[in-house]
Amino acid sequence: MNLNSKILTTANIVISAIMIHAQSTTAKLPGDPTLPSSKASLEKLVSYDKGTFKYKVEDYFARPKASAFKISPDGKYLSYKEKDKDMKNHVYVKELGTGKITKAIVEKDDLIKNYGWLNKSRLFYTQDKGGNENIHLYAADTDGGNLKDLTPFEGITLGTIRPIKDTDFVVVTMNKNNKQIFEPYKINFVTGEITQLYENKDVNSPIDDYIFDKDGNLRGYTVLENGLTTKTYYKDLQTGKFNLLKSTDWSDTFNIIRFNDNSKNNDEAYVVTNLDSDKSKIVLYDLKKNAVIKEVYSHPVYDVNSISVAGKNRNYELDYISYNGVKGETVPVSKFYKEIDDKLKAQFKDKEFGIVSSDDNNEKLLVIVASDKLYGTYYEYDTKTKELKLLYNLMPQLKEEDMAEMRPIEFKSRDGLTIHGYITLPKAALEGKKVPLVVNPHGGPQGIRDDWGFNPETQLFASRGYATLQVNFRISGGYGKGFQKAGYKQIGRKAMDDVEDGVKYAISQGWVDKDKVAIYGGSHGGYATLMGLIKTPDLYACGVDYVGVSNIFTFFASFPEYWKPYKEMVKQIWYDLDNPEEAKIAKEVSPVYQIDKIKKPLFVVQGANDPRVNINESDQIVKAMRAKGFEVPYMVKYDEGHGFGKEPNRIELYKSMLGFFAENFNKSK
Repeated sequence: MNLNSKILTTANIVISAIMIHAQSTTAKLPGDPTLPSSKASLEKLVSYDKGTFKYKVEDYFARPKASAFKISPDGKYLSYKEKDKDMKNHVYVKELGTGKITKAIVEKDDLIKNYGWLNKSRLFYTQDKGGNENIHLYAADTDGGNLKDLTPFEGITLGTIRPIKDTDFVVVTMNKNNKQIFEPYKINFVTGEITQLYENKDVNSPIDDYIFDKDGNLRGYTVLENGLTTKTYYKDLQTGKFNLLKSTDWSDTFNIIRFNDNSKNNDEAYVVTNLDSDKSKIVLYDLKKNAVIKEVYSHPVYDVNSISVAGKNRNYELDYISYNGVKGETVPVSKFYKEIDDKLKAQFKDKEFGIVSSDDNNEKLLVIVASDKLYGTYYEYDTKTKELKLLYNLMPQLKEEDMAEMRPIEFKSRDGLTIHGYITLPKAALEGKKVPLVVNPHGGPQGIRDDWGFNPETQLFASRGYATLQVNFRISGGYGKGFQKAGYKQIGRKAMDDVEDGVKYAISQGWVDKDKVAIYGGSHGGYATLMGLIKTPDLYACGVDYVGVSNIFTFFASFPEYWKPYKEMVKQIWYDLDNPEEAKIAKEVSPVYQIDKIKKPLFVVQGANDPRVNINESDQIVKAMRAKGFEVPYMVKYDEGHGFGKEPNRIELYKSMLGFFAENFNKSK
């Protein structure tokens, strides 16, 4: 199972992480507070979801009682999040020898986004304000003492976080000195002392990534020149000078993912590249000689971009390679990991599994097991005794035998591309009955893809008898650069064709009632919802736009300072608004200018503090639709950002969505 973070090029991240329109610090609410629907009208919407159902919305979207388990570096402690009666998820630390439990980190008004171990006695966590993504890094002792904001600066955004093993330091990037660019800092996570490591001076051609070794030494960086050329510089270890290593187009991949500390050659590194291939692959590279040493792994159909390397105790040997294919795939390499992989495969068969935490000596491993029907179960594996022990079932209330199958699908687009995706089928569909369908285009759109596995949304919909279709349309990541590039300047056009072709494929298989098809998505998926209702109004019975773009022009105008260096790249992915012909296309695929074509019911959902898709995007479409006499339910949460993170808000959203689908499916022919 590929549980590692996906390694994406800057180009892949640009639109999926377009950031911040800072909200006012005054009491004034963001957007137009007269637009959101009343509580009573949304409750009426909820009431349409009638029936005797085995599972409630809360069964899928209430957060687990405990989650995010991690082993301390010395193996003496187990940390985890635990939910209290007020739905706050605090971080606790359990001393394994004595069983003593201590509350280490308290979650107050804002969500703890991420947390982990810095060393054997100190934890970190990240937090923003109300979903605004102005993320700060905090550190605390295991007993909650010596709590420090390690990045105590107003209006900054945290980039990367790199704890330096066996030291009291962490290296981070943040935009402290200039909001357009990020610079690296070394922070003592005990005292809070900060040292800037390098200056990022050129706003027009900024450094957009820093390459550090395991000891926290800056060994290289990449520069985005004029928004279109990526230049990789590497430090000569003899002279200390940074020399140009590679100059590539922004859409190509040459990413140094880590140095090979298992080698005596200090210039050897693992690199993800597609410079001489369509699919990304892993190679060993000599950075001083600027030459490939050998290919480590590649796949003919899928991009390969992730590895796992052992620690100091096993001399940093390569344990395994992972990638997303039809399912998450892991390729064992080291003898140590092959033994573990064999054991877990024998135990869990066709389920996915992955190591999510380990002590420094790899004596205690935390393994999570999941599938399309299993949300996730933690096991503790002792590598000395080879014993596997159940630790925690995250969602015991959801029985595997009641969950729906997520089936991989493949079809040809109207212009001949092979398109992959997934359909989650309720039992009625497997028995031959034609069921309602929810089409769920993913966000991004570029560089992102849908994967196989447990999805609370699709399982919730299946519990109501609905199938869910997820199409990895052109521009999606993971299928090679040619497939991704095929979607550039096709957002709202051929990318939508692929979604429509997927719907027609699902109908042709006999699974779907063609008169009961809804479209729903978040971010780019929200935009795709609006475009689906415009482009093929007869295909859909209704649509749900969740934090979606409605106007490409205002969306682009809301780009924050630190995304301005990527403007030229954005023009090549979406549309060049300075080019009259492309500006014309952008207007044609901006939903707010095409509202007369929307004939079917629309439900709009927005987080007021959303830094990626500003609330103005949803306000615009709601105002425009209501002005022409369309009643549009509009849910806004003023303590949320780009998607709802707080449990009560998520539950309210899905209850309302189910009611909206039920109301409109029942209206259908």
